[in-house]
Order: sequence, then C-alpha cells, then structure tokens
Amino acid sequence: MQLRISPSMRTITISSNNGVLDSMKVKVGTAARPPPYRNLFYTVLILAFLLPFVFILTAVVTLEGVDNCSSLDCLGRRLGPKLLGRRTDHSVRLMRDLYKTLNHVNFEEIPSEARLPGSFNEFLIEIKKNHYDIKTFAVFLKATMESMDREAKRSKLAEQLHKHFAADAIPKGIHCLSLRLADEYSSNALARKQLPSPELLPLLSDNSLHHFVLLTDNVLAASVVLTSTLRSSLRPKKIVFHVITDKKTYPVMHSWFSLHPPSPAIVEVKGIHQFDWLTRENVPILEAIESDHGVRNHYHGDHAKGSNFTDNPRIFASKLQARSPKYISLLNHLRIYLPELFPNLNKVIFLDDDVVIQRDLSPHWDINMAGKLNGAVETCNGDDKWVMSKRFRTYFNFSHPIISNNLDPDECAWAYGMNIFDLNAWRKTKIRDIYHYWLKENLKSNLMLWKFGTLPPALIAFRGYVHPIDPSWHMLGLGYQEKSNIDNVRKAAVIHYNGQCKPWLEIGFKHLKPFWTKHVNYSNEFIRNCHILKPEE
Repeated sequence: MQLRISPSMRTITISSNNGVLDSMKVKVGTAARPPPYRNLFYTVLILAFLLPFVFILTAVVTLEGVDNCSSLDCLGRRLGPKLLGRRTDHSVRLMRDLYKTLNHVNFEEIPSEARLPGSFNEFLIEIKKNHYDIKTFAVFLKATMESMDREAKRSKLAEQLHKHFAADAIPKGIHCLSLRLADEYSSNALARKQLPSPELLPLLSDNSLHHFVLLTDNVLAASVVLTSTLRSSLRPKKIVFHVITDKKTYPVMHSWFSLHPPSPAIVEVKGIHQFDWLTRENVPILEAIESDHGVRNHYHGDHAKGSNFTDNPRIFASKLQARSPKYISLLNHLRIYLPELFPNLNKVIFLDDDVVIQRDLSPHWDINMAGKLNGAVETCNGDDKWVMSKRFRTYFNFSHPIISNNLDPDECAWAYGMNIFDLNAWRKTKIRDIYHYWLKENLKSNLMLWKFGTLPPALIAFRGYVHPIDPSWHMLGLGYQEKSNIDNVRKAAVIHYNGQCKPWLEIGFKHLKPFWTKHVNYSNEFIRNCHILKPEE
C-alpha cells in the first residue's frame, strides 16, 4: 500500500500493491487550516488599545479606595459603572444627600456666638477634631464662607476709601515743589517776569495760531501737559498755551513757567482773581455751591458713612469719586465760561491736567464741526465695556421725575478732557444759562439729580451741540481701569488718567505711569531738591 499526500495538503491518495489500480482519495477538512495572520493582528491591536484604559481605571479605583474587595467579580462591579460613564449608587446617594442638606441650611440662621475659623486650614482642623455630621458640617461651612465674604468686602471697601483719601491728598514732593516755587516768586525777579513778554502779547488773541486752554492748580501736571504737547506737535511755533489757576497757586505756576519757558511755544499764566468780572457776586450760583450746608456736608463730610459690606466695591468707588471736593471748586466749573474768558478767540482746545498728548493735534484746527460747537469723543461705544459704556443713565438719577421727564437714559455721553470748542458758535447759544439752571435744580433737589460734579450739567447744556470725533483721539480711564489695553494706549493721540489713580500718586498703576513720567524732567533742580523721584520700572 502506498500513501501519497498532495503538495497542497488538501488530499491524501492510498493505493494497493497488487498491481490493481485501487486507490482512494481522502479530502482534508478545513478545521485543520491554520488561523489567518490578519485576524491575529486585529486582536493584538484591540488589546493594545483597551489594556491601558483598564489599567488606569483599575488604578483609579484602587487609589480612591471605594471598598477593600479584590475579587474579579468585585472589580467588575466597580469598573462597570465607570466604563459606562455612571457613578456608583453610593456616590450618587452621597452627593444627593449633601445637596439636600446644603439647600436646607441655606435658609437657617447662623448662631451669633458661633466661633468661626480664620482660614481654610483652621476650617479643616476644626472639622476633623469635632467629627461633625453632615448637617453640622454644612452649617459650619455656610457660616465660614459668609464670614470670609464679609471680610473680603470690608477690605475692598477700605481699599477704596484709602484710595479716595490718597487721591485728594497732595503728595509731599508736589507740596514741596509748590513751596519752593512760591518762595522763588517772592525772591527772584526772573520768576516774576511778565508772561509772555510784552512784544508777544498780541499773539494771545491771534486766531491764526493754535490756542490750548488748561485749568489747573497742579504745577507738575501742567508741566507734563505742555511738554507732551510740544514734543508731539509738528508745528510747535504755532502753539499758544493759556494756563488759568487759582489765586493760591498763581505765584507757583507763574514762577515755574517763567523759569522754564516752553520754547518755542507761547505761554500765558493767569489767576482767577485777575478776571474782574468773574466774582461770586456776578456768578451767584457758584457762591451757592460753595456755601450751601448740604453741599459742603456731601463733599467734605464722612465719606464712609452709610457704606457697609453689602456695597459693591466699584459702586462705592464711584460714589467716593463723585464726592471729591474738586467738584465744588470754581476752577473746575470755569470751563463753562470759556467764551467770556477769551472773548477774542474763535476756537480753542480744552485740556484737563491729567492728560498726556502723544500725537500732533493740528488737524483739529481744520476739522469740520458740521455746525456743532463741541468736538468730543462719545463714551457709549468701545471695546472697554467699563470705560466706554457711559450713557445718560450712568450719570443721572432717572428715578427722579425731573430727570425722567426731561432726559433719555439711552442718550450717549461724551468726554470732558480733550475738547475742541468753537467759541464763536458757543456765544450764540444759551449754554451757560442752561448749565446754571440745572445746577440750581440739583441744589433744590438736595443733590439727588446726579452724583458727579461738572459733567452732568454739561451733558444737558451741550445737548444738540456735540460733534463726535474718532475715539483714537482721546483714550479714557487710565486712572481707574488697570487693564487698559497697552497697544491702544500707545496709539491714542491723547491719553486721559481720569479717575483716582493719577500717575503722580503712589496709587497710580505702575504699568501706565511711564507714559506720563517720561515727560517729567527728574534732573531739574526744583524737582530733584523736593525728592520727586522717577518710579522704578
């Protein structure tokens, strides 16, 4: 008998040896076929993908210590809900009980005699030591969080109050500078020389020149405004500055600009007392503002009175700023008399003393005001929603019928601080009379119509006379918006440190100060002797 296996191993042939062709083929079954390599590859791939997850889940369960069970059956019960994205019944029940307890104690009064921890670490120690049940834990947690919230708010309110006092105070260096300049005025003839020199006096009313008006009692701030304007100007020889100050500061301001003339520009320094017509007898409303008992109590009284830990710190800061004594000074209200102060001028640019000029302002002299008389940046649209979201509702009390019956809360506000005024057009209006009328109404209403000083009556008086200019000409908020966009600050023509944190104060924002301090000559003899030092960068 012969046995022959086919090369393909699929058949076996058996034949006899007796010469008779007697053979038989046997077909090999498919069960003997070796497994394909492709199936093996997929199996390994799936295992390689799943095994790390199984390892991680097993490790998590072990670390969490859900229970001490180690059998495969227990491991399955623990891993199953996690693989399906569900918590264990025990965990769900625990969280449900905790939520229910917290919600229940939310309406319970905390015992006044309860001793509360001063920190989170003390809170944990207290819980571990006393083995609180879940309800006691919830009560203790609520009391601790409320206590810490009150302390945080008290700290914020105290911070705002201290900022308010710091903002109203005169820094020691600037006070020293004023004293030294006043002494110089009394002892040095050069400090008393006429400003400008007699041959230049006709230029003070030359309408072919660019006239800037600055009302201030801060000599260092005034110096920065003039210096930055000249450095940014393409035609500094055409600039004329009219600096107006109060009687007390007049010798100081005159002395500074006599000894440090802003060449090639022309500067004039005048005191309020030098305007014969500008007396309290001729402007009785201003006398009323300064002498009224309610007004003086509002601006000079206890600014912390009435505040409590429920106040919003930003709202409290706004209230404090509105109570700054500068709002009842004659110097602050003087801008409403610009047409009378400069009867021979057609157009001026008004600047606050807390601005820095970074770009040439000459284009404003050729701007088409479209029949309006006040070129100003509107403050109701912009990227900074805190600074550029000011509408009439921001400044006025619309719960008062006088306001609600006369004004629109959605009307857009505009900015004081860099304004182009067409004085010829202004003289044809009754803006000053309207301004006086609303000041009187606010006095009669016990200061209930608005909270800020000079801008609200101006918003009413200039209604219909404002010509909006591009916001890049005047960027606001550097005195209260710490997160001012630095790129926008660099690009703005005029940056305005309105707010409490002035750049000459310690509370000024350090990253915004350099835009102001670079215009201060720290090597100047008066500045150096008064120890006014350049801030460290």
